[in-house]
Amino acid sequence: MRIITKEIIGKFEKYLITEEKALATLEKYIRDVRAFSAWLGGKRVDKQEILNYKSELCEKYSVASVNSVISALNTFFAFCDWNEFRIKAIKMQRQIFASKEKELTKQEYERLLRTAESKGNERLYLLMQTICSSGIRVSELKYITVETLKRERAEINCKGKRRQVLLPTDLCKMLKAYAERQKIKSGPVFITKTGKPLDRSNIWSDMKKLCREAGVSEKKVFPHNLRHLFARTYYSIQKDIVRLADILGHSSINTTRIYTMENGDVHRRQIQKLGLLRC
Repeated sequence: MRIITKEIIGKFEKYLITEEKALATLEKYIRDVRAFSAWLGGKRVDKQEILNYKSELCEKYSVASVNSVISALNTFFAFCDWNEFRIKAIKMQRQIFASKEKELTKQEYERLLRTAESKGNERLYLLMQTICSSGIRVSELKYITVETLKRERAEINCKGKRRQVLLPTDLCKMLKAYAERQKIKSGPVFITKTGKPLDRSNIWSDMKKLCREAGVSEKKVFPHNLRHLFARTYYSIQKDIVRLADILGHSSINTTRIYTMENGDVHRRQIQKLGLLRC
C-alpha cells in the first residue's frame, strides 16, 4: 500500500536537509507534497490519481508552476522508492521575452530608492542597493558582514557551492557608515531589532509597503527582481553571459539567459532599427 503519512513526510524533510537543499526549496517541496496528500484525502497513491492531479493543476496554474510541483513530487517518489509513480514535466517552448508587467525598470528602481530615503528607511534603502549592485540572492544577504566590507568581497556558500562576490567600493563605504551608526561591530549588516539576520519575509513585507508609496506595481517589487535588474544591466554593458553566470552563481547558462531577457517592446524597437521595411 502506497499511502502518504506524516511520518513519511517527516523522513522526506530530514532527507532534504541532509541533501543540503536551500531552505526555500525544502519548504516548497514539503508544501507541495502535503498539498498532494491532502488532495488524495487518505487514499493510496495511484498513477492515475497523480495524472488527475496534474490535470487539475494545469487548469489552475502556469506551466512553470505545474512543473515545479511535478519536480517536488518526483523527488518525493524517488525518496520513497516509488519510481513507478514519477511523471513527466510539461514541455514548453523556451520563453524569449520577459513579461513587461513584471519587469522592474531602472527608473522604477530609482523611484523606490528615493521613496525609501525620503521615508527614512535607511536599512531598506541600503539593502536594495546591495542586492541590485552585486547580484546576490536575498538568502545570501547574511554573508554581507562587517568583516566582508573591509575586504570588499563576500564569500558566499549556497547550495553546496562557494563563490566570491565582489562588492563595489562605494557600497562598502555606505554600509560601513550604516553599521557604525547602528553600532553593529561584527557579523551580518542587515539585522532585525533582536540582532538576527533579516529573513525573506521581513524584506518582502517592507518592499511591498514601499512599492505602494512609490507608485510602482506590486507585481514588480520583490527582492529577486533586483537580482534580475542587475543581470540585465550587466549584460547590456558587458555582453558576457559566461562571466555573468559565474557572478550570479548559476551552474547553467540557460538559467542566466532567463535573467537577461528583455521585454517584447525592446525587441520590437531593435527589429525596427534593422531598416528592412520600405515605408
